[in-house]
Amino acid sequence: MHDTVKTRQGLVRGRRHDGIVSFKGVPYAAALHRALRLLPPRPAAAWDGAREAGAFGSAPPQRPPAPGVPPVWQPGDGLDCLTANVWTPSPGATRLPVMVWIYGGQWAYGASSMPHYDGSVLAAHGVVVVTFDYRTGFEGFGHLPGIPDNRGLLDQLAALAWVQDNIAAFGGDPGNVTVFGQSAGGASAALLAAAPAAAGLFRRCIVQSLPTGYLSAPDARQITERLAAAVGAAPTRDGLAALPPQTLLGVADRQLTGGRPGSPFAPVIDGELVTAPPWQALADGRARTVDLLCGFTHDEYRGFPPAADPARIDLAATATHFGLAPDAALAYRAAYPGSTTAELFTTLMSDALVRMPTTFTAEAHARAGGRTWLYDFAWQGPIGAAHGIDIPFVFGLPGTRYATRFLGTPPPDDFAALSHRIRTAWTSFAATGDPGWPSFDPHLRTTRLWAATSTDTGYPVPESHRIWSRTHPSPAGR
Repeated sequence: MHDTVKTRQGLVRGRRHDGIVSFKGVPYAAALHRALRLLPPRPAAAWDGAREAGAFGSAPPQRPPAPGVPPVWQPGDGLDCLTANVWTPSPGATRLPVMVWIYGGQWAYGASSMPHYDGSVLAAHGVVVVTFDYRTGFEGFGHLPGIPDNRGLLDQLAALAWVQDNIAAFGGDPGNVTVFGQSAGGASAALLAAAPAAAGLFRRCIVQSLPTGYLSAPDARQITERLAAAVGAAPTRDGLAALPPQTLLGVADRQLTGGRPGSPFAPVIDGELVTAPPWQALADGRARTVDLLCGFTHDEYRGFPPAADPARIDLAATATHFGLAPDAALAYRAAYPGSTTAELFTTLMSDALVRMPTTFTAEAHARAGGRTWLYDFAWQGPIGAAHGIDIPFVFGLPGTRYATRFLGTPPPDDFAALSHRIRTAWTSFAATGDPGWPSFDPHLRTTRLWAATSTDTGYPVPESHRIWSRTHPSPAGR
């Protein structure tokens, strides 16, 4: 059974399944063919007749995130990747809450077509769910002289503008949009909340596991120069746009970072769209009218690739690397007695990479007068409460390849009940601005602890917070 909706660009024909109508691969901006490659997004062209919206668009150019993982983009897929997808419980409805998802992936990976981002189950809670693709890696975040930085974020702005123009036709309320995302997607949501260019595009924001890692303009320029040297091209838009994406993807990350592990690409603090990391950008109250729900998983680092051999961990050097006080390693040992060095390393890395950046962002927003909620996802799967474990619970999808890593097979008996509670909280927040637990303020610090039995408690890692607050380091250091 098909449903047809009229957008500003033309008619789209979706697919109905189990009471939810989906529309996939709808252009929100023009295809990035050669003339538009490595430029900010441009408006999508109109079309005649009804466009079939039964299949996802292309993913943005990227490598597989790990060996053995099927690629979501291949060279033959092209560059027509700026498309959106909508799941609605009723295209004929009016003013349903809208939830717009931004995927994570270290600013280098991700696609809305990944099965664990299917919006059907979430939409069944009475919301219109939107996902979309945006450029990652060099295509989206590489610095180019004379070209705007942060093209991936500009793609996101274009998608949100498309939502404002079109979501009413799908039954959604453009005046009640919640942006939600995890990891790089959560950071994107927070950065956009602080960006004047996004004013009026959304009302609420859910930030799941906001990470550290933002680039200064000189650092971004150096990465471009290394990339250009590696491929034998000029470090300019003309020089690099002349090469196919796979050529740029063929350069190893460590070659671009000077040997440092991790992705070489991230939002560039350009002084325009991105003025500072989220915990600094939100401090002046510019986003106080945006409601913010944010949180972390209790064992964030367990979801990251190992950064050190457990037998060779230097806790003091790790603390120094993140700008902590000289005695921070001793402070961690005193704060978490009985923990092994490897366990302390996991705690410190969880704090440094996600927990403290997320906490500082919540504190900044609350202190500036913004309505704020904080949570700690503490439910334990086979690899603990690891970075990314919350996604299957939010989308209600325990059977994907992605979910299996965090849940096992079959999923535990308590998955369904906890997932339903989390989806109810997320959709209630989107609908009313109230997720169902007390708001966070810097004094009471009430935090929702998500577990088999969920409770509202004080801030769950006060010892870590004390260590980090002694020196107020900038987790943005690269």
